[in-house]
Amino acid sequence: MSRYPVSLSGELDPKLSRWLWLVKWILAIPHYIVLAFLWLAVFVLTVVAFFAILFTGRYPRGIFDFNLGVFRWTWRVAFYSYGALGTDRYPPFTLDDVADYPARLEIAYPENLSRGLVLVKWWLLAIPHYIIVGLFVGGGSYAASRIDDWVWSIGFETGLIGILVLVAGFALLFTTRYPRGLFDFVMGLDRWVARVAGYVFLMRDEYPPFRLDQGGSEEPLVDGDAPLHAVATHEPAPAARGGSTGGRIVLVVVGVIAGVIALGLLAGGCALVAVDRTQRDDDGFLMSPSQEFSSPAYAVVSETADLDTEGAEWALDTFLGTVRVTSESDRDVFVGIGPAADVDRFLGGVEHDVVDDLDSSGDPEYTRQAGTMSPGAPSDEQFWVASATGAGEQSLDWEPADGDWRVVLMNGDAARGVSADLRIGAELDSVLWIGLGMLLAGALFAAAAALAITAGVRHRAA
Repeated sequence: MSRYPVSLSGELDPKLSRWLWLVKWILAIPHYIVLAFLWLAVFVLTVVAFFAILFTGRYPRGIFDFNLGVFRWTWRVAFYSYGALGTDRYPPFTLDDVADYPARLEIAYPENLSRGLVLVKWWLLAIPHYIIVGLFVGGGSYAASRIDDWVWSIGFETGLIGILVLVAGFALLFTTRYPRGLFDFVMGLDRWVARVAGYVFLMRDEYPPFRLDQGGSEEPLVDGDAPLHAVATHEPAPAARGGSTGGRIVLVVVGVIAGVIALGLLAGGCALVAVDRTQRDDDGFLMSPSQEFSSPAYAVVSETADLDTEGAEWALDTFLGTVRVTSESDRDVFVGIGPAADVDRFLGGVEHDVVDDLDSSGDPEYTRQAGTMSPGAPSDEQFWVASATGAGEQSLDWEPADGDWRVVLMNGDAARGVSADLRIGAELDSVLWIGLGMLLAGALFAAAAALAITAGVRHRAA
């Protein structure tokens, strides 16, 4: 029987605690936190490896060693916790192979990989295995995303592995024994998942066999004539090949965080620059989409806009600029901006609707303010700082200032039943410069991320 180049082993502890498995999910929380960052790094580095394989046919050795280290760490936590419950020995915090720990994983490094297979093996070719692994770890057709998280390894699952491990836990609780046949079967399932994970993370080209190899151990995995490790032997752990594991992890985690920040900044910067260059109207205003506002009452009123620059009103002119409100209606309507206190006094005792929010469909949500009085003609009031009246398309421009302000929509004759399509916007000359600044900051964070990740995954000299 041919050997698959992904080797997973586990040595069952004959003296497992009958109750410790109940709290291992708490004890393993530090590992869960660290692994969350490490797997984020694995996803980022696998994308890098994808392009490296596509153009060179080789998996960068430094990235391979780092990803393999995360696989090992994950399997140790899985074996300790709810991927197998095979040992009570707490997993070490290291990416290195620990020869005397009862759970070990090895993947032979491929000297060359197919440039064509890398395009399809992780999704198309692996679909049959995704379906099977979905049964093992839970999720069914959702397995394609679950294998990427390798969830079988670090948490409770509803799939076959989770059910069998739960049975083993109750066996320990009541008999203090882990049924050997059950352990061997669980190891076979875990081994299947590990092989598929190695394949879909692009680390091997050999298609995973549809074979359940049960038992805790496998024959030593070899690369040429040299064994990569001997299973279930308690040799001293190999000395680190230079560099601190903890330091490498910190560098990669910092690099991944910087990369996520860079991605957000670059995406936001591109969006702002694109909006500035493509969405301005003929007068240079950035305007919102047209939205219908209507009410059977006398008026539609916005919520209070509180502007407070603490004396630095130049900031409003610099960053916001002139504000424009446009209306379009078949009827003669009035649109005005005024101090909130004056608007409230004008509409006191008058039935009107206050716009609370726009729901998920974009339609306004209103709060009805009851009243029995009829308002006067809005254009007769003197407190408006900007207003427009008429049918068809109307617009008003306003220079923002400190204060509390409201926008009011009414019929020009103050009759009941008002309706109009409104748009609001501003000059926002600062959008382009903010976008360019975000792009520059994103580039700097991307460079920092590349340096940190490169330093973290650099192959250590023997």
